[in-house]
Amino acid sequence: MKKLAITIGDPAGVGPEVVVRSLPGISGDCLPLVVGDLPVIEEAVRTFAVPCEVRTIRSVDEAFPSPRLLWCLDRGVLTEFRKGKPDRENGSACVDYVRRAVALATERKVDGIVTAPISKEALKLAGFPWPGHTEMLAEFTGTQEYAMMLTGGPLRVILVTIHTALRNVPGLVTEERVLRTLRLAKKACDMLGIEKPVIAVAGLNPHAGEAGILGSEEEEVIMPAMQTAKAEGIVAYGPYPPDVVFHKAYKGKADMVVCMYHDQGLIPLKMVAFEKGVNVTVGLPVIRTSPDHGTAYDIAWKGEADPSSMIEAIRLAMKLKL
Repeated sequence: MKKLAITIGDPAGVGPEVVVRSLPGISGDCLPLVVGDLPVIEEAVRTFAVPCEVRTIRSVDEAFPSPRLLWCLDRGVLTEFRKGKPDRENGSACVDYVRRAVALATERKVDGIVTAPISKEALKLAGFPWPGHTEMLAEFTGTQEYAMMLTGGPLRVILVTIHTALRNVPGLVTEERVLRTLRLAKKACDMLGIEKPVIAVAGLNPHAGEAGILGSEEEEVIMPAMQTAKAEGIVAYGPYPPDVVFHKAYKGKADMVVCMYHDQGLIPLKMVAFEKGVNVTVGLPVIRTSPDHGTAYDIAWKGEADPSSMIEAIRLAMKLKL
């Protein structure tokens, strides 16, 4: 039975709710260890009437499988917390939770990490530089080559660029970055147990550049990277027009789509799997998944959050292999 460190994310958001409400759904399949602050977790269990008893532990070895017990690795950071808005103290707490989970995973005390949503604004208020979990995890693990991969329904997408303004994207789509993402796409398929994966590559420009008429990145950057990847044995096709490639993947003609920027990949994925999308950081020395949604401050602590994506993230973390 795999042990998973599950962080509660931003206490002000929906993280605590989706975490505690997800645990009955995966009871017996893994040993979840919730990393957060005891007052937050206890309030979430009471507020959302989750049928379990919260118990604090100092080490992973104290926990054992039980459908009625929620094991809490209490960080002792917060005693009080604000709800429904970004907050400096909550931002600092989020970082502490992730740092502890990473330590447990790198020390091989747990088999993987599942992280509930955090707020970029709260991180900024707390003085941290990262635009999200992905970059934070890369720094904590000393990882240089990594990518954000998302899966939901029949689609899997992996991103060449992540959290950056759209005006920056063309300059960041380099041959080196595209090749690195192709290699990580193959690694992601290996982690998922996909044999002989087929990878489709989206163009950056409309119509994939239309032979250079609408942009030259496809011919000058993307295709040379693909040629190198093919020489390494990676089966990749494209670059396809972005308005065509996701339909191919949806119909089962590709196992993974390499996307040039954040919304290019996430818009189609969230269209078909908004409630059950999962984010995976590929390239880390540890397994890490997360629900593919944000803190949703507007519905936080109101009993309106859907734990489906968190449940899927936990189940995927159990399945993945490094």
